Amino acid sequence: MCLAVPGKIVSVAENDTGARMGKVDFGGIAKEVSLDFVPEAGVGDYVIVHVGFALSKVDPEEARQVFEYLKQMGELSELHESSPPPASS
Repeated sequence: MCLAVPGKIVSVAENDTGARMGKVDFGGIAKEVSLDFVPEAGVGDYVIVHVGFALSKVDPEEARQVFEYLKQMGELSELHESSPPPASS
């Protein structure tokens, strides 16, 4: 199943192509994601991430609840299987 998962932005940087990228923590698993769709998001904010792209900011409490539900359902294994997003142009 392909899910959007909440995570906390721990760092923000621009890559070689000028795309805004961030390192996002998903309960101890850190992944690099594109932040191009959430220009207002910064370090410490929670975002919903789908296939390597942050889609929207989310309230920290809502993020915690969703993450807990996904954990209980065993749906966090996709985090181990996903690859980083392609560079945007």
